[in-house]
Amino acid sequence: MEMTKSGNPALKSNVFSGLEKAGAQGGSMTIQGTVNKVALLLLTVIASGAYVWYRSLSSGFAGVAPLFYGGMIGGFVLSLVIIFNKQLAPRLALPYALLEGLALGGISAFMERSYPGIVGTATVLTFGTFAALLATYQSGLIRATDSFRRMVISATGAIAIYYLLSFGLSFFSVNLPLIHDSGMAGIIFSLIVVGVAAMNLVLDFDFIEQGARQGAPKYMEWYGAFGLMVTLVWLYIEILRLLAKTRRR
Repeated sequence: MEMTKSGNPALKSNVFSGLEKAGAQGGSMTIQGTVNKVALLLLTVIASGAYVWYRSLSSGFAGVAPLFYGGMIGGFVLSLVIIFNKQLAPRLALPYALLEGLALGGISAFMERSYPGIVGTATVLTFGTFAALLATYQSGLIRATDSFRRMVISATGAIAIYYLLSFGLSFFSVNLPLIHDSGMAGIIFSLIVVGVAAMNLVLDFDFIEQGARQGAPKYMEWYGAFGLMVTLVWLYIEILRLLAKTRRR
């Protein structure tokens, strides 16, 4: 069976290579086990994010800035460690979720002060999109076919390159269009990015299903849950960005 590819860097196509024998030692990956770990990671993100949020109510963003930057940098570093050494996922997935929650709590507090009500809307849209795509995937109405995977992977790669280029050029006071623009072109760009992020959820669902079918090692439940969290965080941030653009118009 051909390995499933994912646009998510944490859930790349060769991640199950060489894991079949390990699956016989200490149990195999299951969908239910992965779902349980996704729920635990989500609760961790929400708890740490809520802590930063409520601290910001009295101190403002400046008071939680160290938590925000620490969470952002620490979460990024841990994500790279997990991606390159997936066997560490059981130990590092929860710390990653904790740090990611600090970062999301900070950015959510900042955005809420600028655009009241935006965080609640973004949260509902994020989980609504997740639930809708999961139901659609389980019903068989949408499947991760080869052409679908190629399209999503290509689009994800193009967006990543554009974002990295924008970040690099910002050090030279050069701002690329679309990412921060609140005009019609900028809003359409954000809609496309949100759509691509949402389609990555389908690839993530398929990745987890394939891992369970192939009898991947038990620790891959943590890795699959971590990869799904990466996509959810991206989706939430992009929805926040889109809503902020519409508010600025």
